[in-house]
Amino acid sequence: MTASGPSGSWPVELQAPDIERWRAGNTRIPFFTTLDSGTDGPHVMVTAITHGNELCGAIVLDAFLASGKRPRAGRLTLGFCNVAAYRSFDPAYPTLSRFVDEDMNRVWDRSTLDGRRSSVELARARAIRPLLDTVDMLLDIHSMANPVPPLMLAGSCDKGVALARKVGTPASIVTDAGHAAGARMRDYGVFNDPSDPRAALLLEAGQHWAAGTLPVAREAFDRFLVATGMLDPQDVPAAHRAAPPPQEVIQVTEAITARGRNFAFVADYLGAEKIERAGTVIAHDDGEPVVTPYDNCILIMPSRAPAPGQTAVRLGRIVDG
Repeated sequence: MTASGPSGSWPVELQAPDIERWRAGNTRIPFFTTLDSGTDGPHVMVTAITHGNELCGAIVLDAFLASGKRPRAGRLTLGFCNVAAYRSFDPAYPTLSRFVDEDMNRVWDRSTLDGRRSSVELARARAIRPLLDTVDMLLDIHSMANPVPPLMLAGSCDKGVALARKVGTPASIVTDAGHAAGARMRDYGVFNDPSDPRAALLLEAGQHWAAGTLPVAREAFDRFLVATGMLDPQDVPAAHRAAPPPQEVIQVTEAITARGRNFAFVADYLGAEKIERAGTVIAHDDGEPVVTPYDNCILIMPSRAPAPGQTAVRLGRIVDG
């Protein structure tokens, strides 16, 4: 099966696992399971399918739960987030199951969670929230619409970058303040507080359905568990404990939010393009030019048809690496 992409069609090479066997869990939140080592240590959480059509995280969590492995210290919680959207995944129409009512990764600010608005995604986020409040370190596994190099999104605090460096992969760490349309789970509460040691990461492992995305997610998952003390290095494959290549930090300086209904890029950008000259027009927003603010500007995760108020693209530059 294929799905339309800006430069052609991206084949659906991954198979969505049946996660029904993990419905009961043991946290009173369906599809969330906590594995307790019985010894002191942090509470670490790894989540998947915050977007229902992003399969790699579901495959990784399903395999770990089936393996019977336990954390060496503390508690490890594994959770499947937007199960309602995931259930509707159809490889013939793989873009349609991203969410049911709204993007679940834009509802994690306190005003939205405490507000009166309702949706399938908000109800699920509100159910997960009490458990999230007990977490010391979070990895939320995602994938991307286009086949571009993987990214680790570390938020705007130094602690996020420090945790990403401890994990060691992927090679690009992105620091950013999130989206105007709403907060990601990675940005929730204490994770975005520089005075609190609790930290969160968001992995963008590669193109949603590409076979090559899965090993990226597996390695980052293994390295995250080792970095947080959930596993010892000998618990993971040798390749996942070898010294990783150097990392670079890309600082997002500006998130371009679509204002009008006719936002269009001037070229078929996929992401990770480096635009050499400041002032280069990269898009038009209802006819108004959108230009790069500095030399060697990196385009991060451009959206093909953003609605007004949604992030069209993030602009970044390398600050370390």
